Amino acid sequence: MRLPYNYKEDAVRNIICVNNLYKLYRIGDSAVRALDGVSFCIREGEFCAIVGTSGSGKSTLLNMLAGLERPTRGEVVISGRHIEKLKEDELVRFRRENVGFIFQSFHLLGTMNALENVALPLTFRGEVRKTRMKKADRMLELVNLGKHKMHMPNQMSGGQQQRVGIARALVADPKIIFADEPTGNLDSHTSEEVMRLMQKIVREQGRTLVMVTHDPHEAEYADRVVHIIDGKIVRIQENRRDSENENK
Repeated sequence: MRLPYNYKEDAVRNIICVNNLYKLYRIGDSAVRALDGVSFCIREGEFCAIVGTSGSGKSTLLNMLAGLERPTRGEVVISGRHIEKLKEDELVRFRRENVGFIFQSFHLLGTMNALENVALPLTFRGEVRKTRMKKADRMLELVNLGKHKMHMPNQMSGGQQQRVGIARALVADPKIIFADEPTGNLDSHTSEEVMRLMQKIVREQGRTLVMVTHDPHEAEYADRVVHIIDGKIVRIQENRRDSENENK
């Protein structure tokens, strides 16, 4: 099967490619196609938004890209590896070494302060406490929370908690960050701040960020927008990447 966007020639730039991706769920005697032949690529260092309404298949697609669900059929190639072929322990290791996650519900541990929450992924990698805390401190400074590092989650606003979540996603130096409705629990003003922060991180650090959202306005912060309806990509939109767009 031929991958889109001239995958072979552009492999250095494309960090993620999916080809002819299907996901079928059985409901009684019928089958529901959550993904229906999806093919596209995401470039290295790109901010890509996947936009669709509830039930469009966007979250299923994100789970496929992150290796959290296996496709019924098709290919998911990340950094040259077919992750749909990896065993479960290989997938866990792959995510730990290459991927960071930002969640809608923050998922911070209430018994840990901001610094400890950010350092948590490094614990699973076996790094010593001193190194973990130093890296976590640097990430909190990056998201402008240096003065809040000893605060517990219940002492921080929703926006501050999400910034902690972003710092935690970055601390292990992942190649790719997946964000699932990252502003879903925030007010509009705080949502704008979080979106600008994520855009800045992509620009300044060369991260690849893949975000799922139902909000077309938030998708304007992305370099490219994949519109999905009923499990099919209906349009891929290129956004302007200039100083005006970056500073809004």
